[in-house]
Amino acid sequence: MKPFYKFSLVALAVLGLAACNQEQKTAASDTNVQLNTDTQKEAYSVGASIGRYMAGHIKEQEELGIPVDRDLIIAGFKQGLDGKIQLKDDEMQKILEALDKKVNDKRQTKAKEVSEKNLKDGQSYLEQNKNKAGVKTTESGLQYEVLQEGTGAKPKAEDTVKVKYKGMLIDGTEFDSTEKHGGEPIEFPLNRVIPGWTEGVQLMSVGAKYRFVIPAELAYGDRDMGTIPANSTLIFEVELLGITPAAEAEKPAADASK
Repeated sequence: MKPFYKFSLVALAVLGLAACNQEQKTAASDTNVQLNTDTQKEAYSVGASIGRYMAGHIKEQEELGIPVDRDLIIAGFKQGLDGKIQLKDDEMQKILEALDKKVNDKRQTKAKEVSEKNLKDGQSYLEQNKNKAGVKTTESGLQYEVLQEGTGAKPKAEDTVKVKYKGMLIDGTEFDSTEKHGGEPIEFPLNRVIPGWTEGVQLMSVGAKYRFVIPAELAYGDRDMGTIPANSTLIFEVELLGITPAAEAEKPAADASK
């Protein structure tokens, strides 16, 4: 279980220190923070990095429906500085561990709900998309549409292909593309990517551009990939630029000394 408040005591200290200084009217405002010396920059960097870390977790906690009393976070730090903590260390540890469990339970519940919704939405999208003109569906459930036909060879699963691509969720959100990586084509062995790619690109000739709609089971399944939520049906526009046959790719480099 990933601890939600792994750095909670340190973070509370930073947040509380800012609060104490603010109460004493000695804290620097956002507009007059002095960052001229290394010491100032070091102190600011510690506070900013921990503050940003905590802000993300507090936001998540609130989004999960777990209330956060920021005033008590600040009060807890101030009393810690003054040596007047009202709870014992072992009690606070149990409370924080219970909070970790509560947050992780909420995460799992939310993730399951999102996963189930993605699967349902994906199935609905596939059902509608298969009836569009020009869309073909393979036996595995992969859907494809020819945007531009090619005239070159077709790759085998073991071959290395050179492509340009754009990947999207069914709501149109672009999660990856060659343009995001500088615009240059990428090369990879076709049998080392998701099944939908391995199957789909083998249908293409060099020079072709296809649009694939890949069911979750042919993509990343129930794994949450960050920018690609669990059980997502994916859309890819792929342009096949070249093929390096497996046998050729495996040839050892020529010995220049001969």
